[in-house]
Amino acid sequence: MLFNSVGFLIFFPVVLLVYYVIPKKIKQLWLLAASYYFYMCWNAKYAILILTSTAITYASGLLLEKAKKMDADEITINRCKKTVVALSFASNLGILCYFKYANFILYNLTQAFALIHINLSSPVIDVILPVGISFYTFQALSYTMDVYRDEIYAERNFFRYALFVSFFPQLVAGPIERSKNLLRQLAEPKKFDYDMAREGFLLMLWGFFLKLVLADRIAVFVDTVYGDYTTYGGCYLIAATLLFAVQIYCDFSGYSTIAMGAAMFLGIRLMENFNAPYLSTSVGEFWRNWHISLTSWFKDYLYIPMGGSRKGTWRKYLNKLTVFLVSGLWHGAQFTYVAWGGLNGIYQIVGEATKPVRDKAVSALKLHRNSTGHRIMQAAVTFALVDFSWIFFRARSIQDAFNIIHSMIAVKNPWVIIDGSFYSCGLDEKNFRLLTACILLLLIADIFKRRGIQLRKVILRQDYWFRWIFIAVSVCAVVLFGKYGERLDSAAFIYFQF
Repeated sequence: MLFNSVGFLIFFPVVLLVYYVIPKKIKQLWLLAASYYFYMCWNAKYAILILTSTAITYASGLLLEKAKKMDADEITINRCKKTVVALSFASNLGILCYFKYANFILYNLTQAFALIHINLSSPVIDVILPVGISFYTFQALSYTMDVYRDEIYAERNFFRYALFVSFFPQLVAGPIERSKNLLRQLAEPKKFDYDMAREGFLLMLWGFFLKLVLADRIAVFVDTVYGDYTTYGGCYLIAATLLFAVQIYCDFSGYSTIAMGAAMFLGIRLMENFNAPYLSTSVGEFWRNWHISLTSWFKDYLYIPMGGSRKGTWRKYLNKLTVFLVSGLWHGAQFTYVAWGGLNGIYQIVGEATKPVRDKAVSALKLHRNSTGHRIMQAAVTFALVDFSWIFFRARSIQDAFNIIHSMIAVKNPWVIIDGSFYSCGLDEKNFRLLTACILLLLIADIFKRRGIQLRKVILRQDYWFRWIFIAVSVCAVVLFGKYGERLDSAAFIYFQF
């Protein structure tokens, strides 16, 4: 079930209405049933997978708690705890690898053996990637690690824990919640909070704007150009690549924002997943503000356990590169994603390694790092680097990515920028003007966000007549402009494929 579907517009009010009228003791069971129904709308069979992951990690939590109370020496207790964690990770990641990476592994093994003239006939496993499997698997595994580290109690109520893993607002595309935040909030069903509901509604409205008005509109142009890059080369590809950066931001942050808003209607606060990432002045800062829940997951559960920055400079660089390569692979079973992740890792390593030289240059040139001009320049360079890496993320293959880069460098059609040729790529002139205005609105909103100003709270502080007019106009605008144009239609969120 998509957020941007008629089904959800019926499902969500029904869930809320029933939740707030039924007795407190069955509220969690109702949310659990609603969450499983929400997930099963894609494929009912895959509810077995999320239930399996839930059962394994739930049992691992109880076993870890039991191991801590063993009448044995500390070495034996630690060995038992590590064994439980290893089994939990191996089983959950094994399921993930089978559904997401089995064909990728078999194909590349066949290609590797072919290089040494050994012909293998690898089978093709006929499986459909379950929606959101990477998200709920990581969320469940974080619980195992949190219990292991004594950062949270082992949940004994299976249904409450199952709700933590399957909570429908953030189930299929995040944010990847931590047990320390979400599980504790689910422990006590909430009463209806009018102020939270108002704020949640504005969040959902902004999320729908990002998805329906911006992301889906940009997708028409980007899909046209990238789908036939041999025809639409040069400046077409440059424009499409710049717009794809905005598209994926609006698409993914749109989902996270809707999820946050929906959860607030239920009295739950989910973590912030994006913080105006394209205003970052370095790639490292960008990754602290982009997909925050995944970046912090890898930091806490992979980078730090590998040694982080505690084992010397070169080991730190290796750890960072490894994390970003794994992050790329997490996004999909293709080398394009691995290249995208590796490139972002290299950016950060080069940035850290050259920092002393850059600091000396800034000092010698008597530049002011905190000046507006300097920060704009840094943000522009950061955006250019990140946007270049998106080429690999969007391309269908590594070869396509290099062909696209070559076409962008060898620009032979600069006139298309001003002669109206862009309007033949799915969006007419009116849509492009609307798109430009909406991107400027997004930029303004992000600038306010970076300055700590939450526009939704500013709106809610206004007189009631202003609030109602603003909401009415905004809803009408999203409905009207979200469907404006003959090729525009509601589409699945990009991150559903991961």
